[in-house]
Amino acid sequence: MKAFVFPGQGAQFVGMGKDLYDNNEVARNMFEKANDILGFRITDLMFEGTDEDLRKTSVTQPAIFLHSVILAKTMGEEFTPSMVAGHSLGEFSALVAAGALSFEDGLRLVSARAQAMQKACELKPSTMAAVLALPDEKVEEICAGIDGVVVCANYNCPGQIVISGEIEAVNEACTRLKEAGAKRALPLKVGGAFHSPCMEPARAELAEAIQNTTFSTPSVPVYQNVDAKPHTDPAEIKANLIAQLTGAVRWTQSVQNMIADGATEFVELGPGKVLQGLVAKIDRNVTTDGRQ
Repeated sequence: MKAFVFPGQGAQFVGMGKDLYDNNEVARNMFEKANDILGFRITDLMFEGTDEDLRKTSVTQPAIFLHSVILAKTMGEEFTPSMVAGHSLGEFSALVAAGALSFEDGLRLVSARAQAMQKACELKPSTMAAVLALPDEKVEEICAGIDGVVVCANYNCPGQIVISGEIEAVNEACTRLKEAGAKRALPLKVGGAFHSPCMEPARAELAEAIQNTTFSTPSVPVYQNVDAKPHTDPAEIKANLIAQLTGAVRWTQSVQNMIADGATEFVELGPGKVLQGLVAKIDRNVTTDGRQ
């Protein structure tokens, strides 16, 4: 059984999607429709912009979404998932690819999400940090013992967690995690504390947009970040998408559950190969592939 997976923020690179635009009419039409919906030529930034242009959350998120979703569309009959999942932002790509959301509605929601997250970052300085080589339980225990907001935000693979929260609390956590034996506890260059309570203003703003958007039953189960479980009910999918902004990305658990449910091959659609690497670290018995 094949699981198709979709990357999140951080996978972007200048030139992403250009081959698709140049060589495929369906892709070109979708990119141009996206330019119209967004009100600016995101294709110019994707194909010929600078790294700095692409790092802006308001550009990064729709750019990665477009690359992933258009790849899935241009595969035609080769797109044969038994299940799908996406890492953070990638969950929106997965939902569109599985038919739970239209391309246009998915893009509008991703753009609204990016802008809401950007605003939340500006309201209160916050950050994230990567933690290597400590058990999940130990990282959770140390974060729980710190004054201020700091939580486990991304369970990427065994021994690799990203924590998120207020700057002082994250710095204090990094110190204690190193003392506890972490190989690394390193602040990341990000706009703010994604997937933490610091994103509450963004969650509240996005909730209204999601509730006002029509979702359909997806063609295959979507394993969602907040609980790592398969979902097909539109109401549940909406609730989980809203909770995702302040909740953790349980990627390790999602991949383990997909494998338990029969997945033997994981195909990553979108820029980079991050998810292929994480899947291989979670379980070396499955095969990985990707298209970009």
